[in-house]
Amino acid sequence: MYRRAQLLLVGLAVLVGTGAIVLAAVSGHHLVDPDGSFLGPSWLRLPILLGAAIGADLIPRTLWVSRFRVKEMPRVFRERIRTHWNRDRLTLVALGVICFYVVYVGYRNMKSALPFVISTKYDHDLELIDTAILFGHHPGVVMQNIFGDGFMAYFFSYVYLWFLPLVPIAVTIWLVWSRNLAYGYWFVGSQCIAWTLGTISYYALPTLGPGIAYPYIYQTEPNTPAKQLMDSLVHGRQNIRWSDGIVDAVQSVAGFASLHCAITMLTALMVQFTVQNRFLRVFFWCNFAVTACATLYFGWHSLSDDVAGVMIALVSFYVAGLATGQRFVRKGLRDLEVEGAQIEAQEALARG
Repeated sequence: MYRRAQLLLVGLAVLVGTGAIVLAAVSGHHLVDPDGSFLGPSWLRLPILLGAAIGADLIPRTLWVSRFRVKEMPRVFRERIRTHWNRDRLTLVALGVICFYVVYVGYRNMKSALPFVISTKYDHDLELIDTAILFGHHPGVVMQNIFGDGFMAYFFSYVYLWFLPLVPIAVTIWLVWSRNLAYGYWFVGSQCIAWTLGTISYYALPTLGPGIAYPYIYQTEPNTPAKQLMDSLVHGRQNIRWSDGIVDAVQSVAGFASLHCAITMLTALMVQFTVQNRFLRVFFWCNFAVTACATLYFGWHSLSDDVAGVMIALVSFYVAGLATGQRFVRKGLRDLEVEGAQIEAQEALARG
């Protein structure tokens, strides 16, 4: 039933993984773990999070349904395992985790190799486009004049940085708790497509981003966490490029396209089409809008970067939807709900 979605995940993982290996050899840098932390290397981090999510699903539910009666707990626990954690769910979780992290780690390594493979930059060209659209004004200056450098600067900063935990949390939620397994494949498949297209866009149009290419425009910004992050990325890039002894780090500077816009819009689209909670729909669309503003405010991206990010989100959403059998018609949301109910009914009958 999910063969096309599974082939999509495996194909993207092989494509990006192979590309990362080739570019590492070309650039003279070996593959590295981009986000080492106290939770361990990248390949271990998301499984730990997923394990915690499985525990969060099983343990509270077992306690609640059993009414804290110890004798009832094994039955409730086994019932949840039988009805929810079946072979299809475990296949989705295992394949989703492995393929997503191969794509993500490959993306980070290919992004890191970019300045060693291509030296040309197109920031000036995008700068001309931005100022032409805004009748001679720079987007960063416009945003700073509108929102000032007080409360909104820190608000934009924290919303922008919320992107970092959003990705693994969202992947975990759709893999573990999506009642319709097709939605889990849809989400993780669209994520893999988006990160792959983002990598391609970096090499198609290499840029630094206006905040790094034209730092004088953003000198009046307060020292927010987002600004500190940009400074650290610039220093890291310089150290990696000009220090021969550094081989265990990645450089993370690339402007076109904006994957912050791509991933936040993609998440909003998935919530819109697969979640029935109105508050969550509004929240994630607002999150996308504020994130897009933050990319311009801090100079992470240009207007062209954000538009390209939106296009990546739409393409990823649609292609992954086709791979998982979604129907895109005029009343697509209603049709998706009906189809999801039919699939669940078929799975229930198959389980007996």
